[in-house]
Formats: sequence, C-alpha cells, structure tokens
Amino acid sequence: MVADWVSFNVIDTERQDWARGWASLKRFTERELHARVPYGHKEGAYPLGQWVAEQRRAYGAGQMTGLRAKRLEKLGMVWSLADERFQENLEAAKAYYEEHWTLCAPRPATALDRPVGQWLSNLRRPDALDGHPEWEAALREIDEDWNPAWPADWQRHYAALREMFVEESALTYVEPGVTVHGMDIGRWYHKQREYAVWHGLMPGQRERLERLDMEPSPPEAPTKPKAASGAFERGVAALAQYKARTGSATVPRAHVEALPDGSEVKLGVFLSNSKSRRAKLTADKLQALAALGLEWAAA
Repeated sequence: MVADWVSFNVIDTERQDWARGWASLKRFTERELHARVPYGHKEGAYPLGQWVAEQRRAYGAGQMTGLRAKRLEKLGMVWSLADERFQENLEAAKAYYEEHWTLCAPRPATALDRPVGQWLSNLRRPDALDGHPEWEAALREIDEDWNPAWPADWQRHYAALREMFVEESALTYVEPGVTVHGMDIGRWYHKQREYAVWHGLMPGQRERLERLDMEPSPPEAPTKPKAASGAFERGVAALAQYKARTGSATVPRAHVEALPDGSEVKLGVFLSNSKSRRAKLTADKLQALAALGLEWAAA
C-alpha cells in the first residue's frame, strides 16, 4: 500500500484527489470483489460512484494516462458496463444452448438465473446490434441460427429434432406424439414433410431439414374443387400454407401466396374480403378460418 502511494508521486491537489479515489475503489473491490460501483455510492464520505463515472468519461475521451488506466484495470475496472452485461448474459446463453441446441429461446426462458429468452429476443430486434459487430460475432459463434430469417418457434422445433437425430444416430423416423423439451416433435416432423408445407418453406429451412436426411412426401393426387366453393377453398389452403411457413395468420394485404399447383391466391385481399363479408359466410367456412387462428371468425 505504501509502495502504491509513493508511486503516485503525490504532489498537487489533482493527484491527491485521484489517489484518494483509487484508494476508495481499492477498499470497495476488496470488500465487494468487483469494481461495479453504483453512481450514488459513497465509500464513507467519499463520492466513489461519481469518481468512477468520471474515470470512465476520461478514459473514453482519451484524457487518461496509460499508467492510471492500468492501475484501475488491476482493480477490475470495467470501462463499458454494456459490454460487461453482454458477457454475463452471453454465459447464460451458452448454458441455454448446451441444453437446448438453439439460442431461439422463448421469451420466458432463463439460464443461470438470467432472463436469457427476453435478452435474446431484444437483441433480435432491428438495429439492436448496431455499433456492436463483436456481439453479433459472439452470438453466431455459439449458434449460427441465433437470429434466423424464419420464425424462432420453427427453429426451436428444428433444433429439438436435430438433437434427437444426433443423440439417436440410428433414428430415421419420428412418430407423432414424441416430445422434446415439451414440444411435439413427431407431429412437427410430419407436418414439415407435407408436400405443400415443404415447398412453402424458405430455402434455408429446407436446407436444414435436408441435413437430417429429410425429404418431402409425394404430392397428393389433385381433387377437382367444387365450382361454387373453389375460390374459398384455395384461400383456406393458401392461409394454411402461409401459417405453416411463418407461424402466423397475420397476412399483409398485398401478399400473394403461390400454391403447389402453380396457381396464386391474393391471400391478403381474400382475408380482408372474408372478414368484411363475415355475416354472409356459412358456419363451416367460419370454422375453417377460425381453426387457422383467425379470431374474428370464431367470435
């Protein structure tokens, strides 16, 4: 301690003040085992929190000598609290991935007593990682599909299926009803193989299923639709295909869905028209729409 004080070369008031701040921080770190001092904290009568904040400001502005920076870092000084919080949450994310094989955690998920699901969800928002390419790289190093172009729920099911196939290398078929982490992977497996669903997936989704040696079932023999209800049935089929691919029944008004037979359905317009004509739809048509998640059809 005496050597440290001598090395400060205490001559003027500024150096004396800095030395007092350093000594207060040293006492704090020896007691608390970290240097994350709350802004309003006082060490005795000394406003240590404000002093630490001023050191961070000086460091960020390039106004701190290398010697002082090294002395603070020796005490465990963290120059960026955001970086520190990221690293702490990243450790929780690693723990979650080791158990679930994916970082597409549902929002309520926790790991190491941290709300890792909500944290990852926040980071997937547009522009959330602007200015932090190193954070993006760290997440991709754990899971290349941490922020996929398709729904996170689809990725969770895929990760669970992949886990099953890897752990049971002789497995080539999954029965409906088989669950992993509470998800019916068997039912999902067969749904993805349906001809219409498979061809409605994004190329990246099909590529990942093919890694598991999955391939689509052959198309069903086409049936001639009833003349009176063909348009409605095609609309329902298009909605079912869209929901299977995206996980949502919310469709932009301008969206056009291509069916496996090559025909196209103006799905957004179809749903808008169906809603406006709800009172004229038969009970079975309303039931078909409600079954696909349209609340207004079930009301």
